[in-house]
Amino acid sequence: MRCLTLILVSLVAPAGAVGLEVCQSVPVYEPCEISLEMSAAELEAHPNPYVSVELRAEFRSPNKGTTYVMPAFWDGGGKFRIRFSPLDEGRWDFRLISNLASVDRKLASFEATTARTPGFVRVFNLRYFRYDQPETAHFWMGDTCYKFATIPWETFRGLIDKRASQKFNHLRGLVLGSDESATTVLSDPDRPPPEYFREVDRRVAYMNSKGITYDLILAGDQNQLADLLPERRQRERYVRYLVARYAAFNITWQGIQEFEEYADGAKLLREVNGYIGEMDTYKHPRSTHAVTTSGSLFADGWMDYVVQQSSNTDLAAVEYELYPVPFVNAEFGYEDSGAGKSHGHHVDAAEFRRRLWNAAMSGQYVTFGNTGTYGGRKFDVDLRFADSPGAAQMTHLYDFFTQTRYWDMETYPRVAGGPAMALELSRWRSERMEGVEYMLYLEKPRNVEILVAKGKYDVSWFNPIDGTWVNQKDKFKGERFVAAGPPDPSHDWVLYVRREGKKEGMNKSYYLEARAPKPKEIDSSPADTPFTIQLPDISKLVAGREYDFNATLTKDTAAAKRTRWMWAADVPGSETGYRVLGATQFGKFRIPENLTTKYPNTLQVRLVGVDGLRRIFEAIKIFTIEKE
Repeated sequence: MRCLTLILVSLVAPAGAVGLEVCQSVPVYEPCEISLEMSAAELEAHPNPYVSVELRAEFRSPNKGTTYVMPAFWDGGGKFRIRFSPLDEGRWDFRLISNLASVDRKLASFEATTARTPGFVRVFNLRYFRYDQPETAHFWMGDTCYKFATIPWETFRGLIDKRASQKFNHLRGLVLGSDESATTVLSDPDRPPPEYFREVDRRVAYMNSKGITYDLILAGDQNQLADLLPERRQRERYVRYLVARYAAFNITWQGIQEFEEYADGAKLLREVNGYIGEMDTYKHPRSTHAVTTSGSLFADGWMDYVVQQSSNTDLAAVEYELYPVPFVNAEFGYEDSGAGKSHGHHVDAAEFRRRLWNAAMSGQYVTFGNTGTYGGRKFDVDLRFADSPGAAQMTHLYDFFTQTRYWDMETYPRVAGGPAMALELSRWRSERMEGVEYMLYLEKPRNVEILVAKGKYDVSWFNPIDGTWVNQKDKFKGERFVAAGPPDPSHDWVLYVRREGKKEGMNKSYYLEARAPKPKEIDSSPADTPFTIQLPDISKLVAGREYDFNATLTKDTAAAKRTRWMWAADVPGSETGYRVLGATQFGKFRIPENLTTKYPNTLQVRLVGVDGLRRIFEAIKIFTIEKE
C-alpha cells in the first residue's frame, strides 16, 4: 500500500477541540486513514477510551448516494482512527458521530481516484467468487500460515512474495497469532495492545498489495475466544475493533478455528457474526474454520460460503448438493516436503496432489498447507519449504482452471473414471443441451467414458505434475467420448474436452451471471428412498463410543449403486448443528461428546445419500444418547 498523504481538516468546533487528519485522496478500494487526537480534558473523562468512547463515521457515496457506516478504533493514548475504502470515484463526504463533543456531528471529505485493483472479493453466481469489478472473476487459491502475525517480518515478507509469484491469492491465519501470543494480546480484554495490531495492519496491507486476500480467523481452537473473552460485551468490542481495523482491507471472515472444539461454538458464531453482519459495511464473505465442515451451521443464516476440512469426496458431493454456495476446502491435506508431520493428513507431495485435484474436481476451491510453512503448534515457519512440489502443483491447478470458464461449471455425474465438472447450456426454446467444456480427473489409469452434448470437441490431456499438455490431433465428434486411458499410465492426468470457439465467444461476457438459486428438495419418503439404516440396531448410544454403522440399498438400480453418503448426528433443540459421523456406506463412527450438555437426550442420526442422478434422499433414525 502506498503511503497516504495526510492533510489537516479545519472544523468548526468549540475551543479546545482537536482537528482531524484526513487523507487528501485515495484510489477506489484502498483505505483512507482518518485520525484524531483526544484533548487532555477528554482523556481525563475517558481514562480507557477503548471501552468508553463511541465514534463512527457515516460516508456518503458521490454516485449512488448510498451511506456506509464505519466504526473507529482506538490506537493508543488518546488517538482514534477510522479506516475506510471508497467504492466509487469522486468526493466522499462524511459525518462523525461520537460521544466526544469536540468532533460530534462534524463534517469533512476526501477524494476517491481511479482504482488500481479490481476491488473486494464477493460471492456470485451461487458457487463462485468475483471482485467488485463485475468482469473480473476470482479463482480462490489459498495458503495457510496461522502464525503470520508473529513470525519475523523478513520471514513473513519472503513467504508472501513467494506465494504471490506462485499465483496464490488468499492466506488464512490467526489474527492473534500463536496460543502464547493470543494470551498476551488479550490478557486485558478491555485494553488490547495497539502496537501489536499496528504490526498486523502492516502485514495485511502488504498481503493486499501483492494481490492476496486475508482470510481472518478471530481466535484459535480449544475454546480460545470464549476463554479469553468470557463476557458478551468484551466479544462485541473485540469484533468492532477488528471490523474497524480490517474491513477496509480485502479480507474474508473465517470465524473461529475448529468451532466444533468450542463448548458452544455454534451459538458463539451466531453471536459474533451478528456483530460482523451489523458492523462490516462492506459485507465481506463469512464462514468459519471447522474440524470437518461448517455446512452444519448453514441453516443459521449468516454464512456466505462453506469451509470443509476433509479429503472425502463423498462428503464433498453430498454437501455440494445441499448448499448452493461456494465451497472452500481448507485442509484436504497438508504437504510434508521434508519439514516433518504430526497428523494423519500430513502427506507426501504425490498424495497431496491427488487430494488437491479430487477436491477441485468436486467443485471446491482449495487452500494449501505445507508443514514447513503453515505455522502449526509443532512447526516453525521456514522459507526453505516455501518452494515445494505441492506449491508448484497448486500453481499448475490455477493455470488449468483459469483458462476455463470455471465460474459457470458444476460437478458432472455423467462420467465414469473419476470426479468431473462441466459447462452445458440449455439452447434457447429447446431442451437440448449445448456442450462447452468437460473436464475429468483420472487418479489412476483406466478406461474413460463421458456423455457429452452432441457436438465437435477439442481434446487434450493435462499433466498435473508439471503443468504440460498433450493435445489430441483429431477433434472428437459425437455424444459419447471414450478413451482407453491417459498418454502415460504411470501417474494421474486431467482430461479436458471442450469447444474452443464456443468458449472464446462466451468469454466476451458473463453469460450466466444472473443464475438464480434453485435449492434441491430432499426426498425422505420411505417408498422412494433407495436405502435404509440397518446399523446400529440398538436404541441407546453412548457419547464418545464407536459403533458400527451400515446403510442397506433397497433398490437395484445403476443410480442407487452410485450413491454418495453422509452420516450426521444432532440433538434436536440443542442448536449446536449437526456433526458429520462419516461419509461411507458403512464403517465404525464415533458419537461426538459435545452435541449436548443434558443426558440422557434424544439423538437423531440422518443418512443423506446423493445418487448417480444427483437426487437427494434421506433416512432418519432416532436413538437415546447417554453419557459414559
